[in-house]
Amino acid sequence: MKTRKLGDRGLLVSELGLGCMGMSEFYGARDERESIETIHRALDLGVTLLDTADMYGPFENERLVGRAIRDRRASVVVATKFGNVRGEDGSFLGVSGKPDYVRQACDASLQRLGVEVIDLYYQHRVDPTVPIEETIGAMAELVKQGKVLHLGMSEANPTTIRRAHKIHPIAALQTEYSLWSRDPEDEILATTRELGIGFVPYSPLGRGFLSGQITSPKDLAEDDYRRHSPRFQGENFSKNLQLVERVKAIAAQKNVTPSQLALAWLLAQGDDIVPIPGTRRQKNLEENIAATEITLTPTELEQIEAIAPKGVASGDRYPAAHMSAVNR
Repeated sequence: MKTRKLGDRGLLVSELGLGCMGMSEFYGARDERESIETIHRALDLGVTLLDTADMYGPFENERLVGRAIRDRRASVVVATKFGNVRGEDGSFLGVSGKPDYVRQACDASLQRLGVEVIDLYYQHRVDPTVPIEETIGAMAELVKQGKVLHLGMSEANPTTIRRAHKIHPIAALQTEYSLWSRDPEDEILATTRELGIGFVPYSPLGRGFLSGQITSPKDLAEDDYRRHSPRFQGENFSKNLQLVERVKAIAAQKNVTPSQLALAWLLAQGDDIVPIPGTRRQKNLEENIAATEITLTPTELEQIEAIAPKGVASGDRYPAAHMSAVNR
C-alpha cells in the first residue's frame, strides 16, 4: 500500500483508509466480531487510516475501533470527530463547537478509544453559533497538551476553512466526494490545495450505490438510514440506477468492479486525496484495496467524465434537515 500526505505537517497515511461508521450504525445489522476481523485484515493489507466518530453508535464505534487496535496501535492513524452531539439513548442533540464541549468530547474519545493521543481530530460539523476561531482555538490547545497530533474539519466551506487555518494548520478536510457528489470541485478542492490541506472523501462509493449491488430500495434493511436519503427514493432512485449502469459498463470494459472503478477515479483526482470507503466485510475490503492498483488511461477518464459530470446525481445527498449542516 502506497502512502499519501495529509497536510504539510508530516501526516502520512495509506492512500486508502477504512471508514468504520457502518460497523456500528446506520447500515443495518451489526456484527462486532466480523467488524474487528475486517479492521485487522485492513491493517494486515497496509491500511493505516481508520476513521470513526463519537456520534457513531452513538459512542460504540470508538469503543469498537479501540478494541480492534489495542495490540496494533503503532501501525494505526486514528481519526475521530466531535461536534454532532448525541445522547446515550441515540437522540440527536444538535451541533456544538463550544470550547468546553471540545475539551470534554476529546477526553471522552480518548477514553473510549483507549489511546493516549488522537492522530487526527476533526470538527464533524461547523457550529454556526460559535466563531470558528474559538472552536479551532480549543482544538489547538489539545495539540499543545499532547492529546491530539493533527486537526481536521468536515463539511466546511472555503471561507470557514481559511479562517480556521489561520488559527492552526488544518491537516485534512473530510467532505463527501464521489462520482455522484462532485461539489468539492467547485471551490473546496482549490482552497485546500492552496492551503496545503489534504482531502478525505467520505462516502466515495455513494453510500454503496456505486457498487452496483443495490438495485432496489428493498435491498436495504428496514432500519437502514439510506431509506430516508433523497437519492435512494422514488424517481431519484431510478435515475441514479441509470448512472450506475453506465459505470458498470465502463468497469466491465476495464475488467474491474464498479466500486473499483469509482475508487480508482477518485485516487486519480490528485495525490492529496485519500478516500475512506466503509465496509464491515473482508470481501468488500479486499475488493476496495485492489482499486489502488488500477491505473485509468486519459481515454477512460474522459469516458467517466462523460457519464458522470458534476451534478449528475438525482436528489440531494441528505434530507433537507441535514443539508443545512453541510458546507458551512
